[in-house]
This record gives sequence, structure tokens and C-alpha cells, in this order.
Amino acid sequence: MSRLSMLATGIAGLALTLTMVACGGDSGGNKETATAAPAVAVGEAKVHQVPAGTTLKFAFITNNSSEFWKIAQKGVEKANAELGITMDIKMPETGKPEQQKKIIEDLISQGYHGIAISLISPADQTRDIDKATTKLNVITHDSDGPQSKRLAYIGTNNYEAGKVLGNELKKLLPNGGKVAAFVGTLAADNASQRLKGVKDALVGSKVEVVVTKEDNKDMTKARTNVEDVINSSPDITAFIGLWSYNTPSIVAAVKASGKADKLTIAGFDEEDGTLQGIEDGMVKATVVQKPFEFGYRSAKLLYELSTKGASALPASPIIDTGVEVVTKDNVAAFKAKLAELKK
Repeated sequence: MSRLSMLATGIAGLALTLTMVACGGDSGGNKETATAAPAVAVGEAKVHQVPAGTTLKFAFITNNSSEFWKIAQKGVEKANAELGITMDIKMPETGKPEQQKKIIEDLISQGYHGIAISLISPADQTRDIDKATTKLNVITHDSDGPQSKRLAYIGTNNYEAGKVLGNELKKLLPNGGKVAAFVGTLAADNASQRLKGVKDALVGSKVEVVVTKEDNKDMTKARTNVEDVINSSPDITAFIGLWSYNTPSIVAAVKASGKADKLTIAGFDEEDGTLQGIEDGMVKATVVQKPFEFGYRSAKLLYELSTKGASALPASPIIDTGVEVVTKDNVAAFKAKLAELKK
């Protein structure tokens, strides 16, 4: 059955008017009763349209508290101002799925109308996401949960982004070489897809990823992982960071080792330490995403789903925001553009 057919069937089968209690705006907890549009089934997902005039509340949930998310926050703030909505930023300090689960439960109990979430461990969080979709609109960003009932994903096609980094490695290592990859956790969709893209791009070349180290979002471990590889594997000549904070951790460890001239560093995202590393010549390339778009588009889509219902669903559930490669040749221009985005 086509998506439109399923939508038509779902609408036709809903003849009842549901009553919803919406939280009032005063701090005393007064409530008002309103007639709610029904939750419309689209396949297995549900779109929740709210009554006209409702004060909308959304949340943008990250997978950790990295500097990376400050750019996404600017996108959220722009959408808030344009649409007259409130979308809060929720950053789990520990970067654990259990903390995201608690955040979601709290938001549901507080009457939020939609969430956009970067899943830490999609396979383990599918049940929680599916449960949340019965109460509010759920989309993902940055790290998807394609097996869940989320309505859409906004962010990078992480597999293709990994291939971009893999192709950069082939240019940087024309004679071949062994590579170590560093990341928070491969349980996250974005991490596993990036690594797969890198490896697939290297097929047929003399460049090979031979070691992968996870730090579980522990900043100390992120650096000691690099130090361990430097000390134990002198045959590894290239290091890549798959998450935003990994590349600055690599830079710090390599700089302290005194082997910067012997090691090639590349990675993802635009943390200050990474861009400084490019300017200093230590980092050769970084594949940057568009986190501003994660925040801005997530807020806009949740707003449209809540006000227009299923008609606001995108033609494709995957909204790819794209990537670009930053090197020493274009880092100055990129930093200027980044500064403008952060205003």
C-alpha cells in the first residue's frame, strides 16, 4: 500500500473526536479543555495535530553536551523567533541512553508536543521511541533510528559522509597506510555508518582502517585511547576522529607525543580544536556537517506536523542536509561563515 493510501485509510477510519487537556500558560498549573485533532496513522507512525491556538512546546535532544551542538542551538533559536514557538535544548551530560529515556518521559509528562532526538543507541532505544510516538510527534536528527516509528530523520547521510572522508584519506596517503579510528560508541547509527562509509571508500586502495577505539563519551579516555595507539602501534600512521570531540583529542595527544610530523590526522565536524589544528597544519581535513540546519529544520518540521498534521510529512522520511570538506585552503572562509551562523 502506498504512503498516501495508508494515510487515506487512517483518516477515513477515524470518525471520533478526541478530547485533549492542554497545559495552560500560568505557573499555577491551570488547564483548559480543547478539542484535539486525531492522531493520524501513517504506516506504523502517528502524526499528532494539536488544536489551533495551542501554545506549542518542543524539545531538541542531543546525544551529549559537545560544543558541536551550540551551532544547532542557533538554528533552533532562529526557528523559535520566526515561528513564535518554544523549542528547548536538552543535552544529556552522561551521553547514556538511560538519560535520554528519562528526558523523553519528563517531556511527555510536561505536555510537550514533539521532540527531535539524536539517538545514542538506536537498536536499544527503538521501544522507547515507539512508545513516545503514541503521545507526541517524534523525529530524529544526527543519529537516526530507522527501525523505529519516528516520522522523519534530519541530518547527514552518515554513510556518504564516511565515504567522503575515506576518499580524502586516499588523497592524503597516496602510498597507502594503516589508520586508527576513534569514536564515542559504534552503537550510534551515525558512528557505525560513518565508519562503514570510510572503509567502503578505501576498498581497492592501500589504505586500511586496522584499529577502532571507543571512549563511551569519556573525554579522558578519548585522549588516552590515542596515546595507547601511538605507543603500541608505530606502524599506524593516520588517525581519524568520527565524532566532533575526537579530532581535538587526537590533536592534543599527537602534539604531546612529539610525532606530529609523522602522523596524518583527519576527522569530522568543526570544533575549535579541529579548526585550529587545520590552521596549524596538524589536521589535514575535516568533513563538516550542517548542525545549524539540524536545529532549524527540526523545529520547523515539528511545528508543521503539529499544526498541519500528516499533510506536513516530507516526501521522503530522510532529509539529507549535506556535508563539505574543510582543509587549510578554505578554513579561513569556513570560520568566517561559522561566525556569521553563530551570531
